[in-house]
Amino acid sequence: MVLGIFIGSIFVGGTIALTLACYFLMRWMSGNEHENHERDLASSVVFRVSALHGLILALVFAQEMFSYQQLRLQTATEANAIADIYFDAGRYGDSEKVNIQKELSEYIRVVIDKEWPGLGKNNRLSPEAWTQWDEAYRAILDLVPANPRQQSLRGHMLDRIYLVSESRTKRESTVADSLSGIFWFAAISGVIFIAVAYYSYPPTRRNVILISLFGAYTGVILFLIYAFSNPYTQPAELSPGPFLRLQEQIAALPPPAD
Repeated sequence: MVLGIFIGSIFVGGTIALTLACYFLMRWMSGNEHENHERDLASSVVFRVSALHGLILALVFAQEMFSYQQLRLQTATEANAIADIYFDAGRYGDSEKVNIQKELSEYIRVVIDKEWPGLGKNNRLSPEAWTQWDEAYRAILDLVPANPRQQSLRGHMLDRIYLVSESRTKRESTVADSLSGIFWFAAISGVIFIAVAYYSYPPTRRNVILISLFGAYTGVILFLIYAFSNPYTQPAELSPGPFLRLQEQIAALPPPAD
């Protein structure tokens, strides 16, 4: 929380400083006397650039917010699929469930303790988690159904383990396709061009406050886009909540009878 406030303050303070610096620099370069037609032209430029700038920010913000919500959905989907396999293994048979449930429990531990933090650092899935997934997959493939009930359970577990693999790939793509530097160039350029176009308005206290408000709000939007662009790190870090709850649920189960 503290880190989020600190980073947000940098974004907001930075855009305010950039906006005012560009405004006063243009005032100094153009002099203090401005004709009415200059103000009309500046207003027209501000309107058009602001519209394009706002559209770019809105589209990117919507895209990052959608990706963030999709990650939450994929995480829940993956955890639900693992839970289905875990409990279906128990329904399959006492002797067969041990291997599958052991590998799945280890998989959950690796995802929580290693893979989730690792995605925030290197944007890649953990090879160890893939190994645990593969071990669980092999254990399901090795099952030899003895009746229609077991055959149905094995087929369902295979469907679920494929879904886990698919969800993992989508989790990685959330951060692998990070924001391009071109976006940040366009966003900062828009702030500069809009601030420069305000040069024809005198630097009265009210005008400076209004220009600062423009910079501050733009900084807030840029901060939110930055925060949602990597949901595995602060300031908008998404917790692996579904995995944690599943881990707690498994830990609370009674031990198997001797």
